[in-house]
Amino acid sequence: MADSFQSGVVTTLHKILDRPIEEIESELSEFSLKRPMGLILPSLYSELSRPALTTIVDELEKVPYLTEIVIGLDQATEKDFSHALDFFSRLPQPHKILWNDGPNLRAIDEELQAKNLAPSQPGKGKNVWYCMGYVLARDNVEAVALHDCDIITYDRSLLARLIYPVANPNFRFQFSKGYYSRVANQSLGGRVSRLLVTPLTRALKHSLDDRHQDYLTFIDSFRYPLAGEFSMRKDVLAGLRIPCDWGLEVGVLLEMLRNYSTRRICQVDIADIYDHKHQDLSRHSEESGLSKMSIDISKAFFRKLATDGVIFNEGLFRTLKATYLRIALDLIDSYRCDAVMNGLDFDVHTEEQIVELFAENIMKAGDVFLNKPMEQPFVPHWNRVVSAMPNIYQRLIEAVERDRELYSR
Repeated sequence: MADSFQSGVVTTLHKILDRPIEEIESELSEFSLKRPMGLILPSLYSELSRPALTTIVDELEKVPYLTEIVIGLDQATEKDFSHALDFFSRLPQPHKILWNDGPNLRAIDEELQAKNLAPSQPGKGKNVWYCMGYVLARDNVEAVALHDCDIITYDRSLLARLIYPVANPNFRFQFSKGYYSRVANQSLGGRVSRLLVTPLTRALKHSLDDRHQDYLTFIDSFRYPLAGEFSMRKDVLAGLRIPCDWGLEVGVLLEMLRNYSTRRICQVDIADIYDHKHQDLSRHSEESGLSKMSIDISKAFFRKLATDGVIFNEGLFRTLKATYLRIALDLIDSYRCDAVMNGLDFDVHTEEQIVELFAENIMKAGDVFLNKPMEQPFVPHWNRVVSAMPNIYQRLIEAVERDRELYSR
């Protein structure tokens, strides 16, 4: 249970009471008559063999208010895609699978990349970007939610609470960000949010002057800025520029602030218990795990603040690293007290090792930022893609349909 206290610059929608899911879904079914709803599921093919996605599909079978589900499928062969069609066939809602590695979508992707209009880096960001384009092409939903496919503790109330703020026609919100407590194996989770994003945001606030505080105050208002669960009105999708690396979640938040008033943005408590597949720390590799994630997220901050007029140099990055370290180490003691009071394990040594790694990676991200000034931070939004290729939406629809017809058993 939670209180109703509002802090920061975005509205927080708490879970004050344990409201029956049937009651919420009944309201959502009413809302769907005026505001049809969809769901985007970006997935690796490997998730189909894990219990989490099976549970998610089991729960989605019971959801009465969705008009369509769009599944983005990565790293799948022909045989895998055929299996995926069978795997998701029990969903009662209309659903489409984007086989991102199939020849039809690959042909479109190659053409867009030749025009610098598509993500060059594979991964979740690219998957999400194409799913957004397909939702716009179909034009049959007015509100859409997105969540990951590796949520071990999933139940359908997560989706209901996530999409409710943008589905309710009496609410003003264009964008809703999910949040929850991260606890796994009797320990605090959410290491990158706790040990990188929050202290880095506060270090930047401390190091920069008042002209650049809006973005930082905004990010610091979110209880879990790296949550992979969010929902939005369809109109938001067409003009949204997103990063396609691990900076996706932070990049989406910063884009929302650029495009909309904070009164149009909220965060919502979507789960009492949340756990998903954990990334390795990858202490000795900058190309994987939490190490790569910390570099990509730091770059996302620097790029956005540069567009706001911040002039970064080596001196500023050294100051930022020192400030970050001090703030992060202070926060570790706060987390320790919180964990102990709740009967959780807490390893101070490991937490401080992670902070030291993140501090090094902030400097590495700064080096990349300074030495690669022409690196493109965002993928073009779909309005631009349509302007360059007016038939792109129809081609996306036809490609997905051809794949389904050829490989369905």
